[in-house]
Amino acid sequence: MEHFDVLIIGAGISGIGAGYHLQTKCPDRTYAILEGRDDLGGTWDLFRYPGIRSDSDMHTLGYEFKPWKADKAIADGPAILEYLRETAEENSIARHIRFKQLASLAEWSSDDARWIVHARRSDTDEDLTYTCNFLFMCSGYYSYKGGHSPDFPNSSTFGGQIIHPQEWPEDLDYAVKRVVVIGSGATAMTLVPAMAETAEHITMLQRSPTYVVSMPDHDVIANALRKVLPDKLAYNITRWKNVTLGNLFYGRTRTHPEGVKAKLLDRVRKELGDDYDVEKHFTPSYNPWDQRLCLVPNSDLFKAIRSGAASVVTDEIDTFTETGIRTLDGTELEADIIVTATGLELVTLGEMEFVVDGDQVDFSKTWTYKGFAYSDIPNLASCFGYVNASWTLRVDLICKCVCGLLNKMDETSTVQCTPRLRPSDANMAPRPYIDDFSAGYIQRVLPLLPMQGDRAPWVNTQSYAKDKTLLGKNPVDDGVMTFTNPVAAPTDLVSARST
Repeated sequence: MEHFDVLIIGAGISGIGAGYHLQTKCPDRTYAILEGRDDLGGTWDLFRYPGIRSDSDMHTLGYEFKPWKADKAIADGPAILEYLRETAEENSIARHIRFKQLASLAEWSSDDARWIVHARRSDTDEDLTYTCNFLFMCSGYYSYKGGHSPDFPNSSTFGGQIIHPQEWPEDLDYAVKRVVVIGSGATAMTLVPAMAETAEHITMLQRSPTYVVSMPDHDVIANALRKVLPDKLAYNITRWKNVTLGNLFYGRTRTHPEGVKAKLLDRVRKELGDDYDVEKHFTPSYNPWDQRLCLVPNSDLFKAIRSGAASVVTDEIDTFTETGIRTLDGTELEADIIVTATGLELVTLGEMEFVVDGDQVDFSKTWTYKGFAYSDIPNLASCFGYVNASWTLRVDLICKCVCGLLNKMDETSTVQCTPRLRPSDANMAPRPYIDDFSAGYIQRVLPLLPMQGDRAPWVNTQSYAKDKTLLGKNPVDDGVMTFTNPVAAPTDLVSARST
């Protein structure tokens, strides 16, 4: 049984970032990263479908500490994976990763002030046990076992292939094939223009539209700055620019939703022409940023539609048929391949089971502390990024905050930190963990997630500007996060941690 000061679960974009911040800001702490798969990268290693790319710019999706130097700001999956590999190698993080080790259970003992983490090696079926003082969950927010797949009527009668993007076959040949992609999210809008290049025809079948905005995949200002400034300075300026513009745009959607809606739809009309039915196919029933906007780099989706290689059908599915799909209005969509780009299955904390002093944890009964920790759960943190901005912006902030907690325990000679409700917090009205966001993939999992309250620090702001203060500037010993030692032999436990 190996012991580490900190055990990180997941070697994706969050876990690698956590490793960097730990060894930079807490260099005396030992740590390991458990990764259930056989490679690092998380999302960017798992998804292999055509056109896989970021849906936000790499100057904000990239780490604060490692400049993105490529010309493309909207990067493809392989480029992002290479960026993560470079980060892990340059900072000697890779040697801390234990691959093919899937963690399933974590048990906390207050007497010992440590977690016992149970894992299994996928290549040998060996059961492994680790102990750690602090557990940092960086396993993402969706299930790696499979995506969300609705039960479509008579899907077994279809004579072709049915594929979910999360399980894309490496040898799939869709050249000169008829393809129907079910869905209207970022995955569907990535797949359609990529597959349209060689498919006979591709149809995006959506139950309801999504807001779409076209942007160049190159950031002209960023590329110009890199020619005259050091990489780090150019990156920081571009990052500030993009964060500021993103915040301004999001704020506008909250205060003037109708005006933003009109401008977004006007841009679509300019792309597709006055004769195209933008009202039916690209006008959602909700306001902008009530769900995530879909980015279309270089107008690739619109170009595919204009060329006739792709089309959009907005209707519900009546039934699958032997040759394709029939919609409720009777339209027959013939297909050789059907892609169900119907979303992810969100989960809580890596689908692990948590037990604290013999009691199983139900996270839906807890309150979120600053969006990364949980009321009455000691020495546990998790990374959950933004739904309205780049994921990594929040990863950097959370990792720094976790390091602050670890260093505060050193300063106070304590081994346990636990967020606890104050007497004044007892009557807080609960709100959903993520508020003001109606996307189905979030709504499906909200009953399993912790509550947020009506006051700091029991909030999950989903605001980078607010989090810079809440996570970055507010003191860690805020009267809510309590720093303690177990009743039994606290001095021995502290010295053991240092050893």
